[in-house]
Amino acid sequence: MTAAPEVIDLIHVAARAAADKLAQNLIAFDVSEQLAITDAFLLASAPNDRQVRAIVDEIEDKLREAGAKRIRREGEREGRWVLLDYGVLVVHVQHEEERQFYALERLWRDCPVLELPADLTVAPAPDGV
Repeated sequence: MTAAPEVIDLIHVAARAAADKLAQNLIAFDVSEQLAITDAFLLASAPNDRQVRAIVDEIEDKLREAGAKRIRREGEREGRWVLLDYGVLVVHVQHEEERQFYALERLWRDCPVLELPADLTVAPAPDGV
């Protein structure tokens, strides 16, 4: 089973929102074969806590406008790693340091990478991410 078209649409909405707030190193994984609890992950990072929060707020606004209902939001207080759970999509927005340390890309490297919109403008990632 692969991520449904509706999930891909949500990923694109979230990725555009993140890019609008200068998120770095955006990548989406289809985890539907490995996890029963969600279909996809979207990972994004930012160089500081304030920007992490801004990215998260923009993603939430745009997904709400698209009709998605958030189930859970975790990590907001610290602003270092915020997880947004939409059931079929889980978004991880991490501070650069957490992104490097936890390296979720390595954890999910066996999962298919989902294509993001071609016109997406993404801030370059710092070296080592």
